[in-house]
Amino acid sequence: MVSLERASVPEGKGAESSPPKRVAKAKGSRLWWRVHQWVGLKLSILLGFVFLTGTIAVFSHEIDWLLRPALRVDPATVQGPLAWSAAARNVAALRPEAKILLLDAPVDRGFAMIATLQTPDGRRGFVYLHPSTGAVRGEGSWVGAQRVLRNMHRHLNLPTAVGVPIVSALSVLLLISLATSFVVYKKWWRGFLRPVRWRDARTAMGDLHRLAGVWSLWFVALIGATGLWYLAESTVAKAPPAPRAKVAAVKLDARGVATRLEGNLVAAQAAYPGLRIQRIVFPSGKVGAFQFQGQHRALLVRERANVAWTDPATGKVVLTTDGRDLSAHQRISEMADPLHFGTFGGVWTKLIWFVFGLALTSLSVSGVAVYALRLSREGGAWAAWTRAWRGMGLWRWPALAGIGIALALLPTLLRAAGGD
Repeated sequence: MVSLERASVPEGKGAESSPPKRVAKAKGSRLWWRVHQWVGLKLSILLGFVFLTGTIAVFSHEIDWLLRPALRVDPATVQGPLAWSAAARNVAALRPEAKILLLDAPVDRGFAMIATLQTPDGRRGFVYLHPSTGAVRGEGSWVGAQRVLRNMHRHLNLPTAVGVPIVSALSVLLLISLATSFVVYKKWWRGFLRPVRWRDARTAMGDLHRLAGVWSLWFVALIGATGLWYLAESTVAKAPPAPRAKVAAVKLDARGVATRLEGNLVAAQAAYPGLRIQRIVFPSGKVGAFQFQGQHRALLVRERANVAWTDPATGKVVLTTDGRDLSAHQRISEMADPLHFGTFGGVWTKLIWFVFGLALTSLSVSGVAVYALRLSREGGAWAAWTRAWRGMGLWRWPALAGIGIALALLPTLLRAAGGD
């Protein structure tokens, strides 16, 4: 059949039309390759930094658990419901001059409850409490591994209005790199089981880069999409505010508020029986209500999507919100964080996100290595890396500046919390 079709085409015409098509296709592939190379090279330093800090941030709570003995609890001693009220009373007795802002349930087995306080001079800190008894186990600075990694990854320690758009704009580069990879890597679907050729450094690095890339396609798409959503939210597409209860501000000290927590907790649990409370927001400033936040039936939402609001003065529930009632815009907003960091399935999903986060970081590094090794035939390896550095052009300076600013502002972050 094919031979007959070829015979029907005049020899001269076919000979004239085929080469231009091949040339055009080759030029198109070359263009996409240059775009892929440009995106992966110019800001690779900053991309690698953001990828790495985000990867480590997946287990930031566990890092704090290792660094802070007071955060550790023997799981065998944890029984029954969480001692919310006892914890609040003990915190108020320990720090009567401070304001209790939050009470958080343990992140996982072996973790303590965490109370977030604010002192009269505006500084914040933590008190760690036993989940079953509410007994105080110790105190800690507000700035730990979780805070440092979050701030560096999310906004480079800059003000969020500036830093979040800068970091999230990198998602555009990530998505362009993803799209061009399908053109650059011919028949990419065959690469999942393709062995690495170790005959030389250039070949091995290229094969490793492609192997990590094909296995990480889903992850790159997910991180790129959620990053693009963060960019939209921080600029032109802020999510509509969730419903809020209008409760007058209360004039009570820490002990007074802690004393009223028990009655409000009982009322919230009675009005919202399916709510698995994971955070209690205490009355603060103009928001005079208790907020009992947690998980209910909505999938992949933050705790703040499901809330029972109570009036501290009367102990009555004044509003309940359900994550299933959110608008499409709000629902996507609430889903972004669990999907971006993989926290929705506990330690197992966090482990998966950590592994693929390392793969994503390695793609940023190996991409530059592939570029450098391609030049190694002319002038040696040192000359190749020099050319790779120069290949980044002027873009290398804002990339280095972003990392430098993130590190330089760490002392400011520590001073804001009092340091430790």
